[in-house]
Amino acid sequence: MGMNAVPAAERIHIGFFGRRNAGKSSLVNAVTGQQLAIVSDVRGTTTDPVYKTMELLPMGPVVIIDTPGIDDEGELGALRVQKSRQALHKTDVAVLVADAALGLMPEDKQLIEAFRQKGLAYVVVFNKSDLASPKIPDGALLASAVTGEGVRELKERIAHLAVRPEPSGRIVADLLAPGDLAVMVVPIDKAAPKGRLILPQQQTLRDILDAGAFAVVARETELVKALAALGQRPRLVITDSQVFKQVAADIPADLPLTSFSILFARYKGNLDTAIKGAAAVDSLQDGDKVLIAEGCTHHRQCDDIGSVKIPRWIAAHTKKSPEFCFCSGTEFPDDLSPYKLIIHCGGCMLSEREMKYRLACAADQGIPITNYGILIAHLHGILARSIAPLGYGSTGEREYVAF
Repeated sequence: MGMNAVPAAERIHIGFFGRRNAGKSSLVNAVTGQQLAIVSDVRGTTTDPVYKTMELLPMGPVVIIDTPGIDDEGELGALRVQKSRQALHKTDVAVLVADAALGLMPEDKQLIEAFRQKGLAYVVVFNKSDLASPKIPDGALLASAVTGEGVRELKERIAHLAVRPEPSGRIVADLLAPGDLAVMVVPIDKAAPKGRLILPQQQTLRDILDAGAFAVVARETELVKALAALGQRPRLVITDSQVFKQVAADIPADLPLTSFSILFARYKGNLDTAIKGAAAVDSLQDGDKVLIAEGCTHHRQCDDIGSVKIPRWIAAHTKKSPEFCFCSGTEFPDDLSPYKLIIHCGGCMLSEREMKYRLACAADQGIPITNYGILIAHLHGILARSIAPLGYGSTGEREYVAF
């Protein structure tokens, strides 16, 4: 991803929902002006949610979500319906596409109720107005993906509903003053993407620059040499979680240290929850189920942090043998009751709405949840040190009691 691109997690997510053959995909293509989705007269052509990042005027950067029909049938159809409902968790503005010739069907009304329960902004649009012109409910729109009728009005309605406040927090800029120096520790191993930094590192670097501060980026293998070569003392060292222990040992004990995961947990508003959740690892017993969840899908390497390193560190720390379960991308279980602990990635690829949904699911079902960086710091005995720069501690804004 280029540094100019808006991360998908920061974009407005617009989801198109409805019954099969209501013309969702055709309307998506009409609204975007692109052939984003395959269209056909065959019911159920869209079999999985389609996600597309794009610029959509007058809104700007968005993610368009075209979903399978909510009335799909059979065992496979039920899985498709489940995927459509999962797409609701990351949707900021929902578009219910109904067939103008049929009016609102029971499945459409169920969707409207789901939008309301989730507090979603939504608009109802009756597609295929070229074939029928029914009386529509107040506030709904009439449109045709074929003739273009109502498409401009639909875009304007979505744009009106899509306005949301800018994030009030910063990733790291509020911890730095102009002229401060921050050191970023970035491992370059088999798991690192070729030729680029991962998204949290890019965003943190940009936030440092926006603060008028300076950034030095080094691998953990060159960190000691990099610190020795600096002309000033760093205000903060920010490390990738998987080398937390090594970095903590290599830098002076009084040098402020934190991680990308911890900064993003604070940025997304779930740091306190994740700190409390990390304590649950100490009470794990043999056979307890632990869910390790990632917000994106990627090819797992031989020493992958989520599927290999974290389970290994937990086993060494607890001297127990929990059962580890894994999910990635949009596959987050609705029923979390089987798990004693949920360990989530930093969520950089998830929208704010979806991350809050996952946290709320865990809270509602009473399951502790933490993230990679905070858990790793806890396992290595450096959590108190790594959250102190963020105002936690005896002299900070909040008290933190070591577990």
